[in-house]
Amino acid sequence: MNATIAMEGRSVRPNLDKGLGLAGTVGIGAAIVVALLYVAYSIYADASLAGVQATTYLPFILLFIALLIALGFEFVNGFHDTANAVATVIYTNAMPANVAVVWSGFFNFLGVLLSSGAVAFGIVSLLPVELILQVGSSAGFAMVFALLIAAILWNLATWWLGIPSSSSHTLIGSIIGVGVANAMMHGKSGTAGVDWSKATEIGQALLLSPLIGFGMAALLFIAMKILVRKEELYQEPKDGVPPPPWIRALLIFTCTGVSFAHGSNDGQKGMGLIMLILIGTVPTAYALNRAVPERYAIEFHHNSIAAVQALGVRPAADADPAQARQAVTRYIADKRVSDATVPALAVLIQDVDRQVLEYGSLAKVPAAAVSNIRNDMYLASEAIKRLGKDKEAALPQASGTALTAYKGSLDAGTRFIPTWVKVAVAFALGLGTMVGWKRIVVTVGEKIGKSHLTYAQGASAELVAMVTIFGADHLGLPVSTTHVLSSGVAGTMAANRSGLQMNTIRNLLMAWVLTLPVSIGLAGLLYMLFSRIF
Repeated sequence: MNATIAMEGRSVRPNLDKGLGLAGTVGIGAAIVVALLYVAYSIYADASLAGVQATTYLPFILLFIALLIALGFEFVNGFHDTANAVATVIYTNAMPANVAVVWSGFFNFLGVLLSSGAVAFGIVSLLPVELILQVGSSAGFAMVFALLIAAILWNLATWWLGIPSSSSHTLIGSIIGVGVANAMMHGKSGTAGVDWSKATEIGQALLLSPLIGFGMAALLFIAMKILVRKEELYQEPKDGVPPPPWIRALLIFTCTGVSFAHGSNDGQKGMGLIMLILIGTVPTAYALNRAVPERYAIEFHHNSIAAVQALGVRPAADADPAQARQAVTRYIADKRVSDATVPALAVLIQDVDRQVLEYGSLAKVPAAAVSNIRNDMYLASEAIKRLGKDKEAALPQASGTALTAYKGSLDAGTRFIPTWVKVAVAFALGLGTMVGWKRIVVTVGEKIGKSHLTYAQGASAELVAMVTIFGADHLGLPVSTTHVLSSGVAGTMAANRSGLQMNTIRNLLMAWVLTLPVSIGLAGLLYMLFSRIF
């Protein structure tokens, strides 16, 4: 008899079938309608304020479809990943299932709203520079549709099978797939289409986070057994009986923390992609941050002068900005510094500074010039970031502080997330949490260990997951809530010598191994297909 059947025989499985009721269902439906209307009105208001006038409706139709797909990804992410956050409170009877998912959904919502945005643009920087610069073109739409649809399909497949796989893993694989396909379609090697240094950094975070989850949760559980000698902490919960108040408070606290951290980290992935969509379709309103303070232009000018001096070159008076732009673009795309790279960057910095001074502020940049200025600022920012890591660049030793300050000015003008984008993603992630959580919850709660989850095991796994995700969020790195928490539960089972259900562990490992190649291949094929369609 397997562990799941044994648990059902002891009647300790919590009630997972109690829904949100008619009021909850109506409330979710109303929230979806309100969120869509709010998104539509916000785009209309921003476009009107920026003086955008629709001459054709096709880009706006594509924009609406792309936004629906992006929010659909976050919705699927909600019921796929956040189920991990509620599994422990449900299976320890700390909260009823229908209350737990609403509670978790609300704190996912808050986590998204209060997030920094660092992870959002870390994800975006994985994309090929030529696609980011042409995001409003047919290739840009093909890119966005391909990577989002590929990520959604794999997430839905693993959810249907009840396998806790990682939405972060899936999305990053999809981005790599688009980059590789784009490079191959343009006669380059597949390795030329991705920022592999950033991909390696993110890959290390995804690789290490489940190992941290397993090891730290196991150590914390062992420490609890040594230091907290309360027998009820290490016993299986009784049927329908909530834990003692202090244990219950701890479990609810950790569930809240994981939900908030998940919203803060995973919600940003959708934000970054939505900003790409907006920049491509309504660049006048979203390519530049028109809400920067009045002092921005003056500070930008001073930082620009300091950056050129830090590069240690004096641009020629007759230097051509167009040629400089091509040289910098070639450096970022090919990742090879040449004698022309640093002088070209200095020319580009001066040209961007001239344009910003000419208009007086980013808010006054005319519609026709917005895309060009934004692309130049993006190029300069990416080039500075790469030069800082390039040992062949031979920059002056004292250049770091000035270039970092200038990059900060560039990013303040181009890397921003409007409030309505955060609200829309928060709604999608929060509502997703309340809808399709059951399959993953059953896997985490019943199918990882051979014995029922105890209070101490649930608290240890959740606490480690919460701290790990908050740490990654602070560093601007995406990690997988699924990997961290499910491996944390496995770690506590191993530490307690409860035994692991190897069939589930094999499925988890298989999903972990297959997610990258499947999402890379699927996104690459979809990108090639959509490139022909668009």
